[in-house]
Amino acid sequence: MIPETDLILNPDNTIYHLHLGADEIPDWIITVGDPERVPKVTKYFDKIFLKRKHRQFHSHLGELGGKQILVISTGIGTDNIDIIINEIDALANIDLTNRKAKKNLRSLNFIRIGTSGAIQKDIPLDSILISDFAIGIDPLMQFYKSKRKSVPVGIIKQASIELSEILHFSYWSKADHQLISKMGDGFLHGITITSPGFYGPQGRSLRLKANGFDIYSLSQIKYQKLQITNIEMETAGIYAMANALGHKAISVNAILANRISGQFSKQPGKTVDLCIKKVLSLL
Repeated sequence: MIPETDLILNPDNTIYHLHLGADEIPDWIITVGDPERVPKVTKYFDKIFLKRKHRQFHSHLGELGGKQILVISTGIGTDNIDIIINEIDALANIDLTNRKAKKNLRSLNFIRIGTSGAIQKDIPLDSILISDFAIGIDPLMQFYKSKRKSVPVGIIKQASIELSEILHFSYWSKADHQLISKMGDGFLHGITITSPGFYGPQGRSLRLKANGFDIYSLSQIKYQKLQITNIEMETAGIYAMANALGHKAISVNAILANRISGQFSKQPGKTVDLCIKKVLSLL
């Protein structure tokens, strides 16, 4: 029996942070970072049944082409992914009355629609990229007993000394192959780095100079004909937690910056909207 301090419910029997109930979790979940991006997704829905918000977690439950979809904002970072995946899984797979896992567990489909910066010079601004694999250089999975998959040795050997030390303690996760197949053609593919911060942890320097995270060295690494293509802040956590809990996940990235060329998109809103419409058309 899961104690009240671990599985926290509100007086209306919704779960603590998300304020969603067990009957409000469909099989398809779209996550976005920015709360303001939720209505930018659901404006294309046929129906919207529910709108709810608590802190940075804004949720719309609706229907598109007869399929129910929950769109929820995560905020930035895998610390929020920890909350999102755990609480959605709890609503789907734990009996909230007796506080025990259900015998028949549901497998949900998580689709991240997010923004990212490329670290390959030949990746155009405003393109859309699927993360086939992700490397988490954040500490999230160190706190779980599920088997943490290490970064392949072949990748670590290609890295600089400073990078290899970071990658040695990182975790490796992958997208669901069925969801990759469902997305079809028309996407770039690559390996995504999930970082615990936006500035130093992604090699950016303002007044404080970044140390040890060389994106140029990172951009030279290859694995199974794929390059390390981009950096963001949620994908590896989504993949690792979804895989550990028996769910499927995929991350679709709108490329708004190219860190090698030093350029940023002139039309970020248009690119994100294109990404949203492309994903929804394939669902």
